[in-house]
Amino acid sequence: MELSVINIGNSKGIRLSKTILEKYNISDKIERILEKGYIILKPKTEPRKGWEKAFKKMHENGDDQLLMADVFEDENFDEG
Repeated sequence: MELSVINIGNSKGIRLSKTILEKYNISDKIERILEKGYIILKPKTEPRKGWEKAFKKMHENGDDQLLMADVFEDENFDEG
């Protein structure tokens, strides 16, 4: 696919179609990788985005309790 380089203020840029943006899940940011004569555009993902809010909601609902004890009765912590 051939793309035209366009003027954007004092810079230049390219436009990506809505189809490409949706197919590769590109929303706000991309990562640019320069490699052996190629420019690679990679979707920038934030896999833990929203976790803080979700954890806060879990705590408010009391859903953040341990499912099993983190220390078992038969554990021995003495060295030797």
